[in-house]
Amino acid sequence: MKKIALLFTAAILLVSCNSSKNVVATQNASSSNYWQQHVNYDMDVDMDVDRYQYTGKQTLVYTNNSPETLDRVYYHLFFNAFQPGSEMDVRSRTIADPDRRVGSRIAGLEPNEIGYLHVSNMTQDGKSVVTNEEGTILVVKLNKALAPGESTTLELDFNGQVPKQIRRSGRNNSEGVALSMTQWFPKMAEFDKYGWNTSPYIAREFHGVWGDFDVKLTIDREYTVGGTGYLQNPKEIGHGYDKANSGPAKGEDGKLTWHFKAPQVHDFAWGADKDFIHDIYKGANGVDLHFFYKDNDAIKKNWKELQPVTNEFLKFFNKNVGEYPYKQYSVIQGGDGGMEYAMCTLITGERSFGSLAGVTAHEFAHTWFNHVLATNESKDEWMDEGFTTYISNLAMNEVFKQGNDNPNGRSYQGYIGLAKSGKEQPQTTHADRYEYNGAYGTSAYSKGAVFMAQLGYVVGEEVRDDIIKEYYNTWKFKHPDPNDFKRVAERVSGFDLEWYLRDWTMTTNTIDYSIEDMSNVDGKNIISLKRIGLMPMPLDVEVTMNDGSTKMYYIPLEEMRGEKAVGSSVTTLDDWAWAYPTYELVLDGINMENIKSVTIDPNEMMADINKENNTWQLEE
Repeated sequence: MKKIALLFTAAILLVSCNSSKNVVATQNASSSNYWQQHVNYDMDVDMDVDRYQYTGKQTLVYTNNSPETLDRVYYHLFFNAFQPGSEMDVRSRTIADPDRRVGSRIAGLEPNEIGYLHVSNMTQDGKSVVTNEEGTILVVKLNKALAPGESTTLELDFNGQVPKQIRRSGRNNSEGVALSMTQWFPKMAEFDKYGWNTSPYIAREFHGVWGDFDVKLTIDREYTVGGTGYLQNPKEIGHGYDKANSGPAKGEDGKLTWHFKAPQVHDFAWGADKDFIHDIYKGANGVDLHFFYKDNDAIKKNWKELQPVTNEFLKFFNKNVGEYPYKQYSVIQGGDGGMEYAMCTLITGERSFGSLAGVTAHEFAHTWFNHVLATNESKDEWMDEGFTTYISNLAMNEVFKQGNDNPNGRSYQGYIGLAKSGKEQPQTTHADRYEYNGAYGTSAYSKGAVFMAQLGYVVGEEVRDDIIKEYYNTWKFKHPDPNDFKRVAERVSGFDLEWYLRDWTMTTNTIDYSIEDMSNVDGKNIISLKRIGLMPMPLDVEVTMNDGSTKMYYIPLEEMRGEKAVGSSVTTLDDWAWAYPTYELVLDGINMENIKSVTIDPNEMMADINKENNTWQLEE
């Protein structure tokens, strides 16, 4: 079979992060019917730090770029999940392996500790509309249906209470950070080619509409705030934003209004505390890296050392994925572990330096795969968590010079353990529908990372690296799904990869190849190979001689319709078609008595669930 030349598409359409125009553009000629919705948020919020309650006004301009007429819209009201009897509460108490951070804690919340978010006085273009609050979803029946290409203005008042910190959001977390304000405002649900995305909030992931945010936040003047967006009034604020006035600014009635603008994002989050230290580190490509952490002598050294390391992560991701499109990123102490948000992350900060750097690498990497590429985390969580895990493991390996031949080795171990456990579900499973939290986590993070690492084994590592960059450039500021990634991978590699996406993500088929026998038939030395698992793969096979020399063989998979590039010292054999369970590898010019061992996939980049049958060794 002739090698198929690599095909690269140069048509890349960039969406500027500084643009507030309501434009939805075509990403390439093969998908000219692409569309996505657009929102502009304008919010004015007042926070009562003593009662942990807040009120706000929101004006949202929603543009329907879909081909359908919409007679209703939906909002997420995430804070309503933090109430006894909510779906999040009940699910946490009934799942076989509850998240230890949640458990039964929601059920024990007192009225002044619960979270809530309610909407009132809602209008569409100035006229009242009928709304219905259903747990964490607000159903809004429009007075006037929204035709394709039309925009409408939705205004509402909202009031909320910040829950006791349990999962991601909340007040007074375990490290004493006052406010971790994530998923805190009425957020428009996404309408895409699959329809409305209105899954209730049950502690999993998110999906949002691209747009521009203009947020005014009024809070006690002693609090320092960090989060999404560019601060518009740094001279008034101080708090480390304006070095000429770095102390707490004074405002009327003991409060101060922070004004943020965030272009081309699909979320808005912030954290605040009276004791935050705020540092700004000048990063690569003119990006300001902001760090907000408690004035705690036990953690200061680590947080100072984290700053240049974060810049190294920025440079690594810029080089290996694509350039970060904003001019600011903030690392904020808060939350209950680590969670990514637009232009920022909230992480717990009382960690060893290695742990602090590792969680920062992971959450920062999410910016590329979640907040710029923005796959639907509920439906395709493995694309976000898995790709993020893959690239952040590589970043840690390079920045800290760890020297791991396979930086994602632990992900391989995790996936293989899940595959053997009998608890695995296909990666197409909705994030809320996994029977076990552990199965969800391993499938999303470990198996998702292996998908990308193993793709290098299938198409060649350099080609895989080119695929990642092309994927980012093609789909940034859009919402790619698994097929979109596959099509980019096929375009760049020149291979048919439907089989890879199908078997790996839509089934629980496993990879298991074995060396069955070594024999001599009619003067020919033959290695008999067998496919035991249902998922096919191309194979690299290494033959080691008694003198230590080696000979490599490459067996292409017929369904790929192509062959990866291999060195001149590697012998490419005939294709192996999936339906044939066995394959005979003929060793021309090799005396069987000189063979010491034969190994399938010597570099262990294929996720074979039983490596014990991958090697034949000469008995001594």
